[in-house]
Amino acid sequence: MKVALIGATGMVGQVMLKVLEERNFPLTELIPVASEKSVGKVIIFKGKECKVVSMQTAIDMKPEIALFSAGGTTSLEFAPQFAAAGTTVIDNSSAWRMEADKKLIVPEINATELTKEDKIIANPNCSTIQLVMVLHPLNLKYNLKRVIVSTYQSVTGTGKNAVDQLNAEIEGTNDVAKVYPYEIFKNALPQCDVFSDDDYTKEEIKLMTEPKKILGDHTFNITATAVRVPVQGGHSESVNIEFENDFDLDEVRNILSNTPGVTVLDDVKNNIYPMPLYAEGKDEVFVGRIRKDFSQPKTLNMWIVADNLRKGAATNAVQIAEYLLENKLV
Repeated sequence: MKVALIGATGMVGQVMLKVLEERNFPLTELIPVASEKSVGKVIIFKGKECKVVSMQTAIDMKPEIALFSAGGTTSLEFAPQFAAAGTTVIDNSSAWRMEADKKLIVPEINATELTKEDKIIANPNCSTIQLVMVLHPLNLKYNLKRVIVSTYQSVTGTGKNAVDQLNAEIEGTNDVAKVYPYEIFKNALPQCDVFSDDDYTKEEIKLMTEPKKILGDHTFNITATAVRVPVQGGHSESVNIEFENDFDLDEVRNILSNTPGVTVLDDVKNNIYPMPLYAEGKDEVFVGRIRKDFSQPKTLNMWIVADNLRKGAATNAVQIAEYLLENKLV
């Protein structure tokens, strides 16, 4: 079982290495791939040295699985080349997510859609994953009507340079390139990614389109506002959900408590609720502040937090790979 990791030296790539090791993924050979300037560098995996190779070298080695975390442009160019060589690609970029013939997978929700013919599989947006992990079981019970989501997203969602900018601002230095149009320290930027012609950002559009595809349900409405905050690990979401059917709060908590991959932290009398500070480094999606919206019927408010580099990216991709192996789809 040869596994190529494209973008091995990047922030998500490094977390993917960690997750592969932690979960003892049964690979026999790791093939780290990065930009041409990184070829020849050494990556340590399970205590062994692995040399970074070029994209073409990795394609020629015909790995069974290729985990991509190197941006949409790279994925569009090279994912089809890996697929043509017989490799199953799990892509973490937005390049293939909304393509009609590509599956958009959160294993706990829709992995059963996968077949041997799926050679390029899309990993959803980080904010989308934690949202649908909670929406899915509630949709099955109460039927979604409308979802309003406001995000509070970590700088790690932008990458290492954004983390460097935040740390430089905290330290009061100006010796790093600015990733954001304004300071992020002591600030909140109502802009994640670039704006489209309709004045929504790309991140907001992902949140408004990807959940419907993952859930296989286009009957509900969803809108989003995405905000970048000076947090180094973990995305948070304030979510308002209107259902077709009425609900009981205790039943909602029970449903979510019994959902694999979801942990309920909802004891406000003891100040217990999800926070990125405690979600960082963990694979679960945490949900709390579960309460009725008294402004209209059949409507629920909640707060959802997850580590965007783990379940929001690396862990979800590795879980897809695990499913493929377990079900002999590679």
